[in-house]
Amino acid sequence: MIYQEYFINTNCPVIGLEQPVLQAYLLNPPIAQGKLRPAVIICPGGGYSRRSVREGEPVAMRFLSQGINAFVLQYSIVPNRFPTALTQLAESIRFIRSHAEEWSIDTNQIFLNGFSAGGHLAACLGTMWNQEWLQKIMGSSPSEYQPNGMILCYPVITTGPFTHQESCEHLMGSQPDETLLQHLSLENQVSSNTPPTFLWHTQQDTSVPVENSLLFSIALRQHKIPFELHIYERGIHGLALADEVTMRTPEQWEPNCQDWIDKAISWLKRQII
Repeated sequence: MIYQEYFINTNCPVIGLEQPVLQAYLLNPPIAQGKLRPAVIICPGGGYSRRSVREGEPVAMRFLSQGINAFVLQYSIVPNRFPTALTQLAESIRFIRSHAEEWSIDTNQIFLNGFSAGGHLAACLGTMWNQEWLQKIMGSSPSEYQPNGMILCYPVITTGPFTHQESCEHLMGSQPDETLLQHLSLENQVSSNTPPTFLWHTQQDTSVPVENSLLFSIALRQHKIPFELHIYERGIHGLALADEVTMRTPEQWEPNCQDWIDKAISWLKRQII
C-alpha cells in the first residue's frame, strides 16, 4: 500500500488555518497490465464541526482489502459554511481523475462514501454536480467532478422535521435563508442525473432519524434511480464499522450491523460489471 496526503485548493477560500487534505490509500499497481481499479472517497461525519477518525482510515482499509483504492477527505468544518466543503469534494474527484493513469484508477468508477453529515456532503455533490452555480465556482466541465455512485451511511439528508439541527446550523448558520434551507434538503435535489446509491440506517437512530434515508430513497424511486436500502432494527447513531475496530463504547459494537460494509462493497462491484 502507498499512503500520500494532498492539499485540496478551490476557488472557495477557507476560513482559518486548517487546509483540506485528501488522504490517499493506494494499492500497488495491478499485476495485469491495463487493469484499472475503482476508487472511493470517504467523507467522515461529525456534524460539520469535526471529522470522525472512526469513519476514516478503518473504512478505507476495508475497501483496500477488496481491491478498491480509497481516499479520506478531511474537508473544512466550521466556521466554514456551504459550499466550501462541497467544492473541496468536487475538486477531490477532479484531482483523482487527473491522476487516474498514474494510480491505475478507472475514471468512470469513482464513488462517494459519506457518514452522517459526511453523508450530507456526499449527497450534496451527488445531487448538485451538474448545477450551473457549482460549475461557475469550479470553472470546468461538471464531467470532471461527477461521481459515479454513492454509499450513504446514516446520512443527514433533510432540513425538514427530521433534520439533524446541529449539522444544519454548522453548515448554514443559526438563521439560514429559507431558500438555502430548502436547497440543502436533499430529497428535493434528486433528479435523473443523481448516480446510483446505496444507503443504510438503523431504526433506533435518535440523532439522525431513519426518515432521512427513507426520504432520499423515495426521491430516488420517483426519479427511477437505482438504489439499495438497508434498515437495521438495532444500533445507535455513528456506528462506523460497528465492530471492535471502530468501537469506543460498548454501544458502538453492534453485530447485526457489521455486514453493511460487505453489502456496500458487493453493491459497488455490481455497478462496475
